[in-house]
Amino acid sequence: MRLPENLRDQLKKPLGILLLDSDTTSINISKNIPLGSFIITVGDATTEKMIKFGFNPALQIIDSIEKRSKRDLPAGHAETILTCTNPAAEITQESISVIQKAFGMTPPVRIIVSGEEDLLVLPVAVYAPDNSVILYGQPNEGLVIVLVTEEVRNRARSIMSSMS
Repeated sequence: MRLPENLRDQLKKPLGILLLDSDTTSINISKNIPLGSFIITVGDATTEKMIKFGFNPALQIIDSIEKRSKRDLPAGHAETILTCTNPAAEITQESISVIQKAFGMTPPVRIIVSGEEDLLVLPVAVYAPDNSVILYGQPNEGLVIVLVTEEVRNRARSIMSSMS
């Protein structure tokens, strides 16, 4: 599925709560994550930040690139490492399958994407178990915290169905 130009602006609107960079602290993040949540991070910097704050996300999706520059893999423990290919501005069927598979495995699971992981927030929102929280970066703004609800799932499904 490719992202059409007309959806790009819609995707700039956060799916959840936006914590500005200046407010992104362990305490503020904890206030927005219900106890016992299945924590999912999408993005290298977000994954690294959460691990630094003492969280070990159950699912970590990274691509070893930040703002178009290669970076080291974030530290942190992963029980299983999976890989997939996902070109920029796309969501591949392979990525969706790997995400679905990851949800059935013993956490923590890390998916290393060859390509770009940004849009994978959408299938994650669709297939995440109940009681999930997704965290991802909003470029040059801050951290988005998404409590996965039926409304969030429906919005993600709607955007994905608009992709060809």
